[in-house]
Amino acid sequence: MSRPRFDQQACDSLADCVKEIEKNTDVELVIVVRARSASYAHSDYLFGFFSSFVILLLVLFSPYEFHQFWVPIDVAGAFAIGALISSRSSSVRRLFSRKKYRAQVARAGAAAMFYEAGIANTNAEVGVIVYLSLLERRLEVIADRGVLKKVPSNEWNEALFELHKAGRNPEPTQFQDVLMKFGQLLGKHLPSTGENPNELPDMPRFELK
Repeated sequence: MSRPRFDQQACDSLADCVKEIEKNTDVELVIVVRARSASYAHSDYLFGFFSSFVILLLVLFSPYEFHQFWVPIDVAGAFAIGALISSRSSSVRRLFSRKKYRAQVARAGAAAMFYEAGIANTNAEVGVIVYLSLLERRLEVIADRGVLKKVPSNEWNEALFELHKAGRNPEPTQFQDVLMKFGQLLGKHLPSTGENPNELPDMPRFELK
């Protein structure tokens, strides 16, 4: 059974989710789903180096003889193939990168998108970004001051805990369910007044290439 994917259908479902949430709250909610928050070239090179080192050991200690001419070619080829494999595999990139680094790039990506998408510029300062980075398995939430003033810190932290937990094993349906619960919290403390215009697009921003 294939794992549900963040595809166009998931994007449309999340857009409907945002519209439903914003019916009951003045908050401007923006969803961003990215394949990754950094290039991870260093992970590709590390895996390439690891692959070439393994091949070198096999050549040096193999009972079979290899012509000296082919040794550097085999090692260089192993590096190139290893780097290519890593560039196509999120699992390898996670394995060859530090957890702290993954957390940092996801947070930085969310902060950059908060300003790039204009979420920080809403009139009533009620913008919220929910940023999911799939490779890092990290979900980040950044809210403007108008939201943080209204929502009690204990309830906010409980909601963040549930969102972060969903981000560790990202799956569209579960992600949508947690968002709806988050929307209920926003509706409770920042209910719709009918006076706040819809300043930001409801369609999630998917960057999956």
